[in-house]
Amino acid sequence: MVMIKSLMLVGLGGFLGSAARYAVHLLIGERWSLVFPWGTFTVNIVGCLLIGLALGAASRGDVMSNTMKLLLVTGFCGGFTTFSAYSMDGIHMLEQGHNLQFFSYALGSVVVGLAATFLGLVIAR
Repeated sequence: MVMIKSLMLVGLGGFLGSAARYAVHLLIGERWSLVFPWGTFTVNIVGCLLIGLALGAASRGDVMSNTMKLLLVTGFCGGFTTFSAYSMDGIHMLEQGHNLQFFSYALGSVVVGLAATFLGLVIAR
């Protein structure tokens, strides 16, 4: 029964995260349809910040239960961020010959993503 509850929490969080990712794509990605994939970049960086905040809060002890970690970290952040779209956007830029944008996106996603996760941890602790 505990496993079913955990699966339901992850599924609910994943649904909400995926829906939020699509909403960001509509608001940002389609509004600024440049070579650089701003929608995917935004959700991945915001997701890194959110996971840092959540895990930082969880590390303080009684601030976040395991149930909330399943819902928010595994479910929502897992559904909200997207490595597959990041990879697809990168390949598309390379195929189109946008090498500078690709390297900016690839390096920026990793560096800014790590910095956002670290910032979230620092803020929450």
